[in-house]
Amino acid sequence: MKIRPKDGCSCGGGETLILSCSGASDVGEIADRAARTLRNDGVGKMSCLIGFAAGVEEITEKVRASNKLLVIDGCPTECGKQAIQQAAIEQYLHLRLAELGMEKGKTPPTQGRVEEAVIRASQMLASGGL
Repeated sequence: MKIRPKDGCSCGGGETLILSCSGASDVGEIADRAARTLRNDGVGKMSCLIGFAAGVEEITEKVRASNKLLVIDGCPTECGKQAIQQAAIEQYLHLRLAELGMEKGKTPPTQGRVEEAVIRASQMLASGGL
């Protein structure tokens, strides 16, 4: 499946970046696979959520310079959103897989679920929000 809202504008800003939960749960796997699919489809580039949360300078600078930032969280703990908020970044899109009816420990990571997350993320990026 290829849904390609291209990397925002080419007006000198940064690129579209995707940070995703890659947690140990089923929904963490779905979030990670969705982010990788978006990257592979050319929708944006992935960056490392844990590297950002740990304050790795190169990653933090890249995230701050992004034109659009999408955070995909698998479960209600919202580690990705918390990391972004702790860094005082206010402009980002946040996809919670729970909003798509995916529940931690009860959502097998099927290709269909990954595609559902990819479609929603693509819609958010194309519209600039919810």
